[in-house]
Amino acid sequence: MQNQISPLILSFGAADPVAATGLYADTASFAAMGCHGLPVTTAILTGDTGQVDSIHALDADLVDEQARTVLEDMPVIAIKVGLVGSVENVTAIAEIVSDYPDMPLILDPFNAAVAEHIADTEDLSLSIRELLIPQAMLLVISAIELSRLAETWKEQGESDDLTADAMTLIDSGCEYVLVTGTPCQAGEIANMLFNESGMVRRDVWQRSPGSYMGAGTTLSAALTALLATGIPVPEAVLEAQEFTLAAVQHAQQFGMGKLVPDRYFWAREPAQ
Repeated sequence: MQNQISPLILSFGAADPVAATGLYADTASFAAMGCHGLPVTTAILTGDTGQVDSIHALDADLVDEQARTVLEDMPVIAIKVGLVGSVENVTAIAEIVSDYPDMPLILDPFNAAVAEHIADTEDLSLSIRELLIPQAMLLVISAIELSRLAETWKEQGESDDLTADAMTLIDSGCEYVLVTGTPCQAGEIANMLFNESGMVRRDVWQRSPGSYMGAGTTLSAALTALLATGIPVPEAVLEAQEFTLAAVQHAQQFGMGKLVPDRYFWAREPAQ
């Protein structure tokens, strides 16, 4: 009798040599949640725990070949899209996703740490907004990144409105938008989840001291894994935040730069 397999998640993203963000962080978070990650490399990063130095996007045909070969072989449950690297890669990924409309798509494509290394950032944001976000079950985006994305549809000088901007993305076809780092009291972190009915939930957490690399990737990957196991979005959002907070609280200092969340903190805790 064949053993029951772990839920399989196809993940598009960058190869980060620190394994703090991107594909390696995804696969660690998936495994911690009982899922198996299938990494599709869209770009290669160079850098250390202090910063990302450069990004090198892979050819779109190679991205397409990686993904389609895996999809034709295995029963993938969900698709996560992180850093895409280029407009051409967005187009290729959007075509793949459209061929598998029954698979939930979780997006976390914006990363402020690498934005300065990407040419044609505005064109890339516009392509993500037009081709990927309308197909997504869930978009994870920081309040700062949402404000930047909103510049692709707002008139110059138009004021920011976080709720209105989130609802614009919902109206485009995205089922849920999780906005992280929303306004809150000093020493706290607040995240807000929206769907077509408006704000679904707002969670406030105590901010952990220190500077971290990969907390956002941990959150979106944990969310993807929870959704792959069938947990409804609002409940998955809460559980993923709790997991990310614990991973951050157990973060490790690998180098001279930022702390890296420990996705396997639970395995290192002493038995009771």
